[in-house]
Amino acid sequence: MMRIEKLSPLLANQIAAGEVIERPASVVKELVENSLDAGADKIELEVEHGGAGLIRVRDNGGGIHQDDLLLALNRHATSKIKNLDDLEQIATLGFRGEALASISSVSRLTLSSAIANQTGWQVTTTGTETAPQVAPAAHPQGTTIEVRDLFFNTPARKKFLRTEKTEFDHIDELIKRVALSCFSVGFTLKHNQKLVRHYRPAKSEAEREQRVASLCGAAFIENAVTIEAEAAGLKLFGWVALPTFSRAQADLQYFYVNGRVVRDKLVNHAVRQAYHDVLYGNRHPAFVLFLEIAPQQVDVNVHPTKHEVRFRESRLVHDFIYRRLHDVLAGVRPGSVETSAVTHSHEPHYHQRPMQFKVQEQMSVYRQLHEPLEIPKKIEIQSSANTFVADQHATTEPTLGFALAQLRNIYILAENSDGLILVDMHAAHERVLYEQLKKNVAERKCVAQPLLIPLTIHLSEREANGIEQQQEIFQQLGMRVDRVSQESVVVREVPDLLRDSQLDQLVRDIAADLIVDEKSDRVAEKIHQLLGTMACHAAVRAQRKLTIPEMNALLRAMENTDHSGSCNHGRPTWTKLSLQDLDKLFLRGR
Repeated sequence: MMRIEKLSPLLANQIAAGEVIERPASVVKELVENSLDAGADKIELEVEHGGAGLIRVRDNGGGIHQDDLLLALNRHATSKIKNLDDLEQIATLGFRGEALASISSVSRLTLSSAIANQTGWQVTTTGTETAPQVAPAAHPQGTTIEVRDLFFNTPARKKFLRTEKTEFDHIDELIKRVALSCFSVGFTLKHNQKLVRHYRPAKSEAEREQRVASLCGAAFIENAVTIEAEAAGLKLFGWVALPTFSRAQADLQYFYVNGRVVRDKLVNHAVRQAYHDVLYGNRHPAFVLFLEIAPQQVDVNVHPTKHEVRFRESRLVHDFIYRRLHDVLAGVRPGSVETSAVTHSHEPHYHQRPMQFKVQEQMSVYRQLHEPLEIPKKIEIQSSANTFVADQHATTEPTLGFALAQLRNIYILAENSDGLILVDMHAAHERVLYEQLKKNVAERKCVAQPLLIPLTIHLSEREANGIEQQQEIFQQLGMRVDRVSQESVVVREVPDLLRDSQLDQLVRDIAADLIVDEKSDRVAEKIHQLLGTMACHAAVRAQRKLTIPEMNALLRAMENTDHSGSCNHGRPTWTKLSLQDLDKLFLRGR
């Protein structure tokens, strides 16, 4: 029978590290949060080999007293809480007192620090049971922590690390999230002795917007409105993108609670609900939002990595976020002269920044998403009167019959021998184009059409990197997209069918999809999804007035297209009301 034994301190710390330290980015998160809690306004981060070789964080915070250096490496040792009451009103990012102990148990750690008007001291651990020793060291006020050879003594954990680039990308994204919430702090990030990021402190409104633009892309800040609302002890502020700037992926969503970035289902639902009636079904909004709430009203101690929170008044928080976002989106109406500013206390205050495109114009574009788009010429030729005349003299009746009229310029009404056919012309045309594009790609018939005026599109650096690294995708799609700067690409050639589509939104969607996939060997699996996006943008929109020959041409195209019963989003394209169904509806024969 196995006897119960007490775990050694080292093994206990290594087990605890499994909950807190998932990868090098987890180490960076804990160390940077400690620097911010220490009051630092300048943080320098150096990593080597994606963080597996070295992580060095240097700050100019308050520092650690000489007598506390050894204690800082013990479990459950912290200066941030003293009793249970402190746990109920946490105002710091870190508070558990486990980070340094866990990190030191799976790495070789050196901690150097000095407080104001004192000499510096240093302590080194080797990831063993050997007791560390404190020694004098020259160091300015602040703290420097070096973490070398992460997981060197836990090979099972080390095997789960990804490539150097992948691990560094996680660190880069982490610093981006922190920099978005700490505008007054300057950050420097180096990788393998090369400067990668340098974010200067942003104090004015213009500097804050400039930092957001550098982190999220200039296009985001140009297509976003600021929000600042306060009520019932809650304060919400930040930037929300207009529906016209929706994303194919939820890759541009940052939400902070008291400065802590969180992923919360309640928050996501509130935001999604606010965009419910202005956002296409599978599109995702973009936002950078900050919620300030009394510490007593939120529990941040529900997850080891502190990525999740629990609100005491969850319904209040949900309704507050939903209502304020809904109001700011509804308050920007097309044709309005200026967005009014509400100055009453405890009422939302919305103000509009000067942008490259006025908000009103952007909202008008959104309202016109269902406005006419020219049918591509190749399809329009097929919809000539000759096609219609041939249909009238056909010996057999087509499955979808012949067009009678349009309903509200959205649905096609057609008649066959069985009864009435209703067709969603946008969904139907989308499926037809999608199948044509798939066939063209399979037969390598995506003929590129040079643009008379090349289109320049501003993206984030990450999106531009994805496009540059996956040029073969665009070649297969009959597109030529070249990178011209760190955050810009230019579209020079597109397939003939897409020359009149919204190319800027299309390229952004493709870039977002490529970022999510990461691996080029998955490109083949993604191509059909990208073709679906292309077909959606090129398809005829609702409110487009079609002629009878054009409607019949679309019906004939549906009859000769695979899977024409639904669009590539899964929505049905047509339905039928038979004469029997109509008789039952009107109680005929009873």
